[in-house]
Amino acid sequence: MFTPAITGTGVYTPENIITNAELVVAFNAYADRMNAENAEAIAAGEMEPMQHSSEEFIVKASGIENRYVMDKTGVLDPGIMYPSLRQRSDDEPGIMTEMAVDACRKALAQAGRSAGDVDLVICAASNHERAYPAIAIEIQNVLGIDGFGFDMNVACSSATFGIQAAADMVRSGSVRAALVVNPEICSGHLEWRDRDCHFIFGDVATATLIERIEDAQGPHFEIISTSCATAFSNNIRNNNGFLRRSRPDGVADRRDMQFMQNGRKVFKEVLPMVSKHISEHMESEGVSSNDLKRLWLHQANKTMNDFIGKKVLGREPEAEEQPNILQDYANTSSAGSIIAFSKHSDDLDEGDVGLICSFGAGYSVGSVIVKRHR
Repeated sequence: MFTPAITGTGVYTPENIITNAELVVAFNAYADRMNAENAEAIAAGEMEPMQHSSEEFIVKASGIENRYVMDKTGVLDPGIMYPSLRQRSDDEPGIMTEMAVDACRKALAQAGRSAGDVDLVICAASNHERAYPAIAIEIQNVLGIDGFGFDMNVACSSATFGIQAAADMVRSGSVRAALVVNPEICSGHLEWRDRDCHFIFGDVATATLIERIEDAQGPHFEIISTSCATAFSNNIRNNNGFLRRSRPDGVADRRDMQFMQNGRKVFKEVLPMVSKHISEHMESEGVSSNDLKRLWLHQANKTMNDFIGKKVLGREPEAEEQPNILQDYANTSSAGSIIAFSKHSDDLDEGDVGLICSFGAGYSVGSVIVKRHR
């Protein structure tokens, strides 16, 4: 048996930023248009007028201030409200592969590794570009990696589930090194015309290199333990799959073909599930709240993270103990906890213990306990 370690991470960040102010202007213009078109029905009491959004509402509801997207022109056009992404030919790398390769190369560079050192690619994400061939195999091909690859989807928990799968294979000896990559184009699955959720998501890609600890070329994080759990729920759902029916403008006919969430139930049911999962995982490894130097949580909502941090630590977490990137990146689904880990881990000292956790639709929750080595 071998000991797996995280030896490198990489983050691909799109060039386009949408601020809350820009988003509110576009949404309110759309709302005004819809209210004008349905003025008679609204006056007759047959339908409710669309409410305006506001920057204050968005920050209070989520803690989000900006988000990165692959395209902002379509999203901010009140007549479209959807990313306008070029349809690529089958001879071109897909857009997810393009994002993923950038993140993978950064992870490999940080670890002092090359594509030739990698045996496995796992593309773990919520929103896949196509059914097949697997995105992971295309990433493997572009990078020039021998070995194998496969896709997996556990919604927002995909990164931690992917890390567990890769770590288990490294531990067993079936692979020496694996890339777990999370390219998320959440903007394509978000209903930008819905006031309750139009601000939630952003686009990004992250990559994590996992290899045998004795092969590590520099500072790294030993993977002490992983733990995953699922419990079925319809409270976070997206029916957008290969049976999708679309209008000529590319917008799904049915509202449930995009991201949908019963926010109140999610808060009520997910928070205790995640808090209990983390606490039990720590207890099983003999890790106390005083031992835990850092929590890298899924970046969905600041209030949710504050609640979980307080339950796990038994007190209000300090900013450096539970770093947030939500305000800059918004919810990036499976990639959020890895962005937080990548950007807020270099300062930990030898022997410091931290925990990566992601959670979301399924319901699903995955956690990874790591120890710093320099």
